[in-house]
Amino acid sequence: MTEISTAEARDQFSEIINKAAYGKERMIVTRRGKALAAIIPIEDLRTLEELEDRRDVEDARRILAEAEAKNEKPLSYLKARKELGLA
Repeated sequence: MTEISTAEARDQFSEIINKAAYGKERMIVTRRGKALAAIIPIEDLRTLEELEDRRDVEDARRILAEAEAKNEKPLSYLKARKELGLA
């Protein structure tokens, strides 16, 4: 994976975006040698989001199965929001 400084990224922004979009290149943006961010093709981002969604569904199913095994009734969405102070 290519590393590029923030200064280089600023100067070459259009070229970097084109490399990611059309050349399917991944780049790490650095500042003083420290990795800060990544520029990736949109397909990579969509794949990552899909994997995260799958993991979330698997976690939810596992939690529900554990609650069911203990004869516990899961909280409703609205009650959970209220308990977390989000409602």
